[in-house]
Amino acid sequence: MTAKIPLVLCPGLLCDAALWRHQIENLADIADITVGDFTIDDSLPGMASRLLATAPERFALAGLSMGGYVAQEIIRQAPERVTRLALLDTSARADTPEQTKRRRDLMDLAGRGRFRGVTPQLMPLLIHPDRLEDEPLTQAIMAMAENVGPEAFLRQQTAIAARPDGRGDLAGIACPTLVLCGRQDRLTPVEVNVEIAEGIPGADLVILGDCGHMTTMERPEATTAAMRVWLTER
Repeated sequence: MTAKIPLVLCPGLLCDAALWRHQIENLADIADITVGDFTIDDSLPGMASRLLATAPERFALAGLSMGGYVAQEIIRQAPERVTRLALLDTSARADTPEQTKRRRDLMDLAGRGRFRGVTPQLMPLLIHPDRLEDEPLTQAIMAMAENVGPEAFLRQQTAIAARPDGRGDLAGIACPTLVLCGRQDRLTPVEVNVEIAEGIPGADLVILGDCGHMTTMERPEATTAAMRVWLTER
């Protein structure tokens, strides 16, 4: 019997294991899966160090959005431990002034006791416009945000805002890498994902049509299929 692949999944901002529900359920036959907890630390190095302290000695690593920022930091800290890398709907760039302002505005909203107003404001940026009336999807996203809560949200935003420009590190990534994104991703557009794929030697690029930022939840079957190929055929 073939041993399962240790796989660590990194959630995004205001996300938890529910972000990866379809992948956890449908890759369980080939992967031994754990999900990182990024609710405690307020820096990417802190998040990465905490995950590395409990992760398997060597493992495949996948991260979406903020989870992709953490995954890149893990590669910087311990590249020898990562056997495969999947970066979903993320960026290797630092925040732009516009992104930082939007981040600070949302943090201010949460700090004034209006945390429940954050996710509705973000929703048009998170999912394809055609899915804004998809109640099961939007409710699942809202539930994740409630589970993460306002204090962790502030810590996560602080970590994201301080992230470095990691484009210069991409050429040093030597493990088999998948870069995947939604064609209509408004938060981390196609071009910044293409930039990552072009920067990593031999990386595979998958762009999912009719899909926004939340690929694992919007196009779960297609995302899981791409991750299965990444885990088994690279």
